[in-house]
Amino acid sequence: MSKIKLSKSFISDRVKLALTEDLYPDGDVTSDLLQNNKIVTAKIISNQKAIIAGLSFAKQVFAKVDNKVKILIKKKDGSQVSKGAVIAIIKGKANSIFIAERVALNFLSHLSGIATKTNEFVKLAGKKTKICCTRKTIPNLRVIQKYAVKLGGGTNHRFNLSDEFLIKDNHIASSNIRELVSMAIKNKRGKKITVEVDNLNQLKQIMGLKFNTVLFDNMSITNLRKGVKLAKKHYETEASGNISLKRVKSIAATGVNRISVGSITHSAPAVDLSLEI
Repeated sequence: MSKIKLSKSFISDRVKLALTEDLYPDGDVTSDLLQNNKIVTAKIISNQKAIIAGLSFAKQVFAKVDNKVKILIKKKDGSQVSKGAVIAIIKGKANSIFIAERVALNFLSHLSGIATKTNEFVKLAGKKTKICCTRKTIPNLRVIQKYAVKLGGGTNHRFNLSDEFLIKDNHIASSNIRELVSMAIKNKRGKKITVEVDNLNQLKQIMGLKFNTVLFDNMSITNLRKGVKLAKKHYETEASGNISLKRVKSIAATGVNRISVGSITHSAPAVDLSLEI
C-alpha cells in the first residue's frame, strides 16, 4: 500500500484550500468589525472522551491566518483524552483567532472522530484481528482520513485502485471467478491479490490458486467460521460488510485476520470540541 506522507507542504495546501473555502470572497466580515486588536487567550477543549487527531492541521490554520498567533499544543496526535481536557492554548489577536476557529476545529473534530471510532473497533476486535479502513472516504481527504485511522490503532487497506488486485462481486458477476483470479496471477507484477467471496462455493472454486487474501463479504458468522477454517492455512482472511460495534467481536472470534470497516471513515461522528476564550 502507498505510504501516507503528511509533509509540511501537503498540510499547508489542504489548509489553504479550507481557508479559501471559508473566507472567499470577502473574508470574515463579522470578525473584521473588531478594530481594537485585543490580545486574547483561548483554549481548545474536548467535551468528550476521545482520541485526538489533526493537530498539525489546526496549528497550520492559525499560522496561515496570522503568523503572530501563538499556539501551545497540550496533547499529541493519537493521545486519548477525557472530557474537559485542554487540547491546545492559543494566544493572539481576537479577530485572527475567530477567523481560524471553525476551520481548525473542523479538521480536529473530523479526524479525531475517525481516530476515536476506529479505536472503539480495535478494542473490541482484540489483538489478533486488525481493523482496516477502506476506500469509502471523502474525495480529496483520503490521505488524512487514513492517517486518522492509524492514530486510532487501525490499519490502512489499499490506498487506491492501483495498489493491488481486488476482485469483487461485480467483477465476478461479469466474468468467471477462477479465470479472473488466474489472470490476476499472470499479471500481478508484484502486487497483492485479494478475492472477495460471498459464499463457500465461490471459495471452493478458487482454492489452490496462488493469491494472497480471501475477503468474506456479508457472510453469516457460521459460514464465515467455516470459510476461515478452509482458507486460513493457505491465505490471509478478511471480513467485510455490515460491520458494527455490536458484531465486530463475534466476527473477530471466527479467527479472521482482519476486518474492513467502511464506517470508520465515511460516517464516524465528529468529536465535540470547542474553543473558549
